Amino acid sequence: MALAGVRVIELAGLAPAPFCGMILADFGARVIRVDRTKVTMAMDTLARGKQSVALNLKKPEGVAVLKRLCVQSDVVIEPFRKGVMEKLGLGPDELQQENARLIYARLTGFGQSGLYATSAGHDINYLAMSGLLSMLGRKTEEPYAPLNLVADFAGGGLMCALGIVLALLERSRSGKGQIIDASMVEGAAYVGSFMWKSRSIGMWNRPRGENMLDGGAPYYDTYQTSDGKHMAVGALEPKFYDQLIQGLGLDPANLPPQMSFSDWPELKQIFSRTFASRTQAEWCDVFDGTDACVTPVLPLDEVHSHPHNRERGSFQKDIQGEVSPRPAPVLSRTPATPCLSRDPLIGEHTVSVLEEFGYGAAEVEQLLSSGAVECNKFKARL
Repeated sequence: MALAGVRVIELAGLAPAPFCGMILADFGARVIRVDRTKVTMAMDTLARGKQSVALNLKKPEGVAVLKRLCVQSDVVIEPFRKGVMEKLGLGPDELQQENARLIYARLTGFGQSGLYATSAGHDINYLAMSGLLSMLGRKTEEPYAPLNLVADFAGGGLMCALGIVLALLERSRSGKGQIIDASMVEGAAYVGSFMWKSRSIGMWNRPRGENMLDGGAPYYDTYQTSDGKHMAVGALEPKFYDQLIQGLGLDPANLPPQMSFSDWPELKQIFSRTFASRTQAEWCDVFDGTDACVTPVLPLDEVHSHPHNRERGSFQKDIQGEVSPRPAPVLSRTPATPCLSRDPLIGEHTVSVLEEFGYGAAEVEQLLSSGAVECNKFKARL
């Protein structure tokens, strides 16, 4: 796989950092998640392909173990607020003195500098600060966040993974690591570059919810069908719009022009009544194979069985029967081969990882006895 041979230390966190680590693991990196001791259940649901080491960072011995893991690895993913790792003596300056090739990825909401650098926050706060949240929402409604996808995952975990891969590529030429300051505010804003760059051509000059791509246009929206399901419509270009009108069985001579903003509410009512006249399956029969840009809105429990997704193998089942997306993008020579076994228990691999990093059996036993590390073994149910 593309990242085979890369060793990553991921300090346990929530959402964006685990996603970043899972991306790297999916594409072949060896990802070791560092958990706290005395924690019974991991909150990380994105632990696919990772190993877990449990360390007590309140003990100097636990801190020393973490330092040893970091300086013998290629990448560290650190999700804490500014200053936390420095207090432990494990900031990038300290670690890169011993391993100049180390890539130190700092994934935070507001970044390592600025007024809010030490402030708490969540996806909705970062999205708000990026400017994007002000653009999201229906007409006459308050702004709303689309789950926690834009800042946490797109602007956070995914952008951080991109930064790590870029740093690895540059290291192959320079032989030097570097520090990655991954701010979810800036990552989300960067994901929204199209919105920023297209303001000059008038795409966003109307109030929220009244523009072409934010629910204002009747030909870029979702509609309920007679069976309570939905169809998604994205017929932006005139040639696609013509096929939409044809599929709906409407006479274009009786409709207002596609780009008449003042007539959009009326046109949306017409589309709503028409889509409500048939089931989702019936509309799929009408539009599948056309360029009307009309597709079913698939619920999570049906997406893997759709013929297109099934043919491509876009979704996979693990050994526990849980469905999740196949890693993307698909590489022709070194595709991701995600692990399909269960997620690791907290501290399940502590002993084996310490031995791999050069600890002898007596040293490991001493660390376990002192409470500096913890090892939890999986017990099979017979």
